Amino acid sequence: MEIADSVLELIGNTPLVRLRQVTKDIECPVVVKYEVYNPGGSSKDRPALAMVLAAERDGHLKPGSTIIEPTSGNTGVGLAIVAAQRGYKTKFVVTDKVGKEKVDLLRAYGAEVVVCPVAVAPEDPASYYSTAERLVKETPDAFRPNQYANPNNPQSHYDTTGPEIWRQTDGQITHFVAGAGTGGTISGVGKFLKEQNPDIQIIAGDPDQSVYSGGSGRPYLVEGVGEDFWPTTYDPSVIDRVIPVSDSQSFAMAREVSEIEGLLIGGSCGTAVYAALEVAKELTKDDLVVVLTPDSGRGYLSTVFNDEWMTGFGFLRAQVSECVVSDVLAAKEGDIPPLLYARPTDSVRGVVELMHEHDVSQLPVAKNDMPLATAEVMGSIDELRIMEAAFGETSVLDRSVEEVMSPKLPTIGIGEPVELAVRLLDLAPALLVLDGGRPRTVLARADLLSFLSLDPATA
Repeated sequence: MEIADSVLELIGNTPLVRLRQVTKDIECPVVVKYEVYNPGGSSKDRPALAMVLAAERDGHLKPGSTIIEPTSGNTGVGLAIVAAQRGYKTKFVVTDKVGKEKVDLLRAYGAEVVVCPVAVAPEDPASYYSTAERLVKETPDAFRPNQYANPNNPQSHYDTTGPEIWRQTDGQITHFVAGAGTGGTISGVGKFLKEQNPDIQIIAGDPDQSVYSGGSGRPYLVEGVGEDFWPTTYDPSVIDRVIPVSDSQSFAMAREVSEIEGLLIGGSCGTAVYAALEVAKELTKDDLVVVLTPDSGRGYLSTVFNDEWMTGFGFLRAQVSECVVSDVLAAKEGDIPPLLYARPTDSVRGVVELMHEHDVSQLPVAKNDMPLATAEVMGSIDELRIMEAAFGETSVLDRSVEEVMSPKLPTIGIGEPVELAVRLLDLAPALLVLDGGRPRTVLARADLLSFLSLDPATA
């Protein structure tokens, strides 16, 4: 009888499947290492098992221990599965960027989940890294696998994923493409493949603001890939090339592959596939590109595969016949200036001067430099609010913006209908326009009135 002794025996040996529809105009064959077939639905089952078994050997885990780990969801699921089989409790820390489905999934496996803000630095006490460290100190018999520094993470892919790909392609692979989060997958697989054939190219598909792509690590919305620091599990000596991919490109590719290939893949899979197709366009039919897709799209049904969410963040244009917000912006005279915003530590007096200089009456308040993430917007400030506050106390002008700011401006996607903008502006003086997931500009009532006053054929 073919019966696995436990779910842990089902980890690995995932299939390869050729992409046919999205590669119609590309000579080079592109095949997917489809990690959805792991019992937890992602490639993270592999390092989860390896890290727990190593911890047991080293005496870091004992009956009743609690495994604590910051995760974007998939590593947590893998650890929860292993923990269930080995008799441990689990507690995971995620950011508020992680979709509700992933949080619910972790809880379904019996884990405790702590949600932290994404728009903070790694060293901030509220970050998910810092929170995980605090929980480890507070929890008796706690163990943190630390996938970002645990050598068993890349080793698991060196031991399993790499050999599987080499065997399944009969050694014909010429290029391997994967995302780089912790760096464990691409480093482990890359090391193994290069030992078999040094000419094999190892390419990372990476969010365009990630440190691997030369960015600061912010902002981007795609989950589980890219980083804002350099994990020790990432081996740059193995990587031949890094291809920056935007959120828009990642999400559009995930949706396209899911719709026309029948492979429901997640946002970070879209990042990897986009990069793989860019590579394949440069190659011939004698090459072979293998791209690893780490998880399923089922964890992104409320985000990447939700038209309302995608439109609200400025990734899609609403399916309507009337005008949309982008038409209003296009009709504004001259080029739209970069987003003007105040920082929470700015003086109110300085912000008033900024508003007068640019002839605007309200600004969003946000921390960090451009480009901004929507989550980094903290509030708003407007002339009316300042006037009311300063009327009886002129010293208000010398205070910081965060002391007098108002709630955040409502947001609207650049592809949403003008009709929606009209309704929202009935309740707020201005709107923050999102384009590709990021704040682009402020749309004021005056902008909309100017647009609506145009000739009907133009508007």
